[in-house]
Amino acid sequence: MATASPALPAPHPLGRLLRALFIPALALLTALAAGALVMYLSGDDAGSAYTGLLQGAFGSGRAWAITIRKTVPFILTGLSVAVAFKAGLFNIGASGQFVMGTVFSVFIGINFEGLPAAIHLPLAILFGIIGGMLWGSIPGILKVYTGAHEVIVTIMLNYVAALFAGWTVYAGGTQGQTPGPLWDRTAGPISETPDVLLSAQIPWLFGPPYRVHYGIFIALAAVIFIWWLIYKTTIGFEIRTVGQNMKAARYAGIRVNWTVILTMTIAGGLAGLAGAVETLGLNHKFAPEFGGSVGFDGITIALLGQTHPFGVVLSAFLFGALDAGATRMQFDSGVAADIIQIIQALVLAFVAAPMIIRAIYRIKRLPDEAESTSLGTSWGGS
Repeated sequence: MATASPALPAPHPLGRLLRALFIPALALLTALAAGALVMYLSGDDAGSAYTGLLQGAFGSGRAWAITIRKTVPFILTGLSVAVAFKAGLFNIGASGQFVMGTVFSVFIGINFEGLPAAIHLPLAILFGIIGGMLWGSIPGILKVYTGAHEVIVTIMLNYVAALFAGWTVYAGGTQGQTPGPLWDRTAGPISETPDVLLSAQIPWLFGPPYRVHYGIFIALAAVIFIWWLIYKTTIGFEIRTVGQNMKAARYAGIRVNWTVILTMTIAGGLAGLAGAVETLGLNHKFAPEFGGSVGFDGITIALLGQTHPFGVVLSAFLFGALDAGATRMQFDSGVAADIIQIIQALVLAFVAAPMIIRAIYRIKRLPDEAESTSLGTSWGGS
């Protein structure tokens, strides 16, 4: 009589995470090597450039502060994209959701003078989350009820959000145009809001010249919450199941339409929280140019972190360091700071096409690795 072979012990969660990050780590190293090659072909000193990059990111207390400060919005926008990936959705709208979260939080922050900070600050943050959630829910609703693809809708909504936010701070003109409702009338021709009231500002963890605010703890709390939601709750199980196979999820009785809308709403709320934290903790006002590319960088961060909340923290910290060190790299070596964007683009290309990395390093399969699912068949991953 044949005996059943003993079951292998389940791999430790930390081991699974480290294995999941192995290919992205190789993608990063390969992107850095490719960036060095680009610098060499341009006649620049890659060694001096990367030394300056490290010094600018970690060479002093102030450098560390800049890195941490830049990491905060990257964590939240990376989480936003990662949550959508878990349900098989591609949220390219984190940029617009970030802006809407900023506008909503600023509206609360510049009004309600005399409100205690214990009420004013949480209310401003809450409204930032609501602004992002409202903007994130729109592509989810349209996808469910009209079949509109979330990629197209979120891209278009980014432009709508930028135009709406620009209107709110429009400074008027010589023709007598009506200024925007949030415009600071003391700013002259500059389109920006007044500073949010002190009671709505996130306090400094370390004051000037370091300028690190308590928003880093808000971001880390969001990471823990999203990890718990995705991996420890029924809602998270439904989100991951929809991401793996939407038809099978519907057959199993999961409310697929509701899950899609909920996931995009949560994703939008996270990006809106990023906008609120960045505004209330650092900028203390809104101007149209403050959004930057943080929303789009969240796509690369989510992919590099393998859509895992803790992986997102690591990749967000990496991108924060790259951004923080870019200026010092340019100053020390004369290399254009745009090389950082080239490296980030290469990281995205290599992570999005892991077979390239496997082919370069001749990696067939990692220990205990299950059959991988390409991004083309499921954005959600594990």
